[in-house]
Amino acid sequence: MSGLALTTQSVSASSTDDRFMIDLEGASDDALSGLSVVHQLDQIDIAVVEGEESQMSGTRYSKDVEMELNQAEIENNGNGDEPGPHKLSQLQWDKQVQGTKWIHRATRGEGTRVSVIDSGAFEDHPDLTGVLNTDLSKNFTGDGGDYNPIISDHGTHVSGIIAGDDTNGSGIVGTAPGTDLVALRVFTGPFTTFGDIIAAMTHAADIESDVANMSLGAYPLPDNADTALLQESIERATDYANDQGTLMVAAAGNNGVNLDTDGDVISLPNEADNVMSISATGPIGYRWDDKGNGRRIRNYHAAFNHLDEPTTTPAPYTNYGEEAIDISAEGGNAVPSEPEGENWQYDMVLSTIFEWDGDEMAPAHGWKAGTSMAAPQVSAAAALVKSVNPDATPSQIRDHLEATAEDLGQLAYSGEGHLDIHAAVRRKIDN
Repeated sequence: MSGLALTTQSVSASSTDDRFMIDLEGASDDALSGLSVVHQLDQIDIAVVEGEESQMSGTRYSKDVEMELNQAEIENNGNGDEPGPHKLSQLQWDKQVQGTKWIHRATRGEGTRVSVIDSGAFEDHPDLTGVLNTDLSKNFTGDGGDYNPIISDHGTHVSGIIAGDDTNGSGIVGTAPGTDLVALRVFTGPFTTFGDIIAAMTHAADIESDVANMSLGAYPLPDNADTALLQESIERATDYANDQGTLMVAAAGNNGVNLDTDGDVISLPNEADNVMSISATGPIGYRWDDKGNGRRIRNYHAAFNHLDEPTTTPAPYTNYGEEAIDISAEGGNAVPSEPEGENWQYDMVLSTIFEWDGDEMAPAHGWKAGTSMAAPQVSAAAALVKSVNPDATPSQIRDHLEATAEDLGQLAYSGEGHLDIHAAVRRKIDN
């Protein structure tokens, strides 16, 4: 197991000077003449191009937006002791409270497909090798690589939350390990652009994904004419995905702000139409100082009786807003100041990562926290619901997840409620 623990993920964004999105609706036949076309998305009448702004004359266009994912490594990750004999899955408080062991008796997500629009997935990780569809996985960055990550293990961690394969006897378990996992890489190292993200969103729909997870986003973006086509391009992609049968799920962001009262700015893609926006919760005190663990495997559930704060506690970093958030899910807590000698990282979410062994990536497991970790909990739950309701539409699955969510009485932080996978799988959708 890796000793790596990372803080919540944050993203900074800025407009580009040489990359644009052009509206092809009503555009002249020579609108793209002299431009370098990066993505021609005829499905949504949008083209992503490179060139000079002066070449945009006569077209409706918007500057593309570049985002940088900032991952700050924590030097001290607690004492790192493993409390008693256990499988790694017994350190996954998120899967324990979800009851995945029992849910998997009904479905493991068979017959579904989930695309992860992120920094790629490490195909040689033993917890992902059996679930990753390498034929459909794709790189959208133009950096010459494939769907495997470059530098960032963010997408690998997200992928394990969704579909970590527990049949190898030594790894973690995902919520929907029976799904067909597709990695759509939009990051080159820590950088991505909305143009690449929108292309990946459209592709996710074209390959008949049932769900597309977007643990990414930019905030704050001005909600004005300068970003109008950017937002419209995203919503054309989400509308197209919805029509093709793909539910779009996005992280709400880790700025700790009320998105309902933040003025003339917007968070994208989570505040776009046809996107489920997910906030994060997490425990405080899970397995700290070995509380309630005992020394027997059968006693590990006792740790939940010794929490300082329950697993449904809103994480301090999560964005919120009664209108902006659809439901909350397990994203992990982040302790502001790490208590010396405590296993504080166990409040975060354990999943698949990689470490560097010289110039080579080596599979490992580690903790992260963020709405980036909460969104894939919902994406995986949507796959489980689709598995037992194969004729359900994206809108029906979204409504069902919201209707079966647990009412915690915290509308600003959980919207319609907190993800309840057991209820969502147990109750059938009425067509």
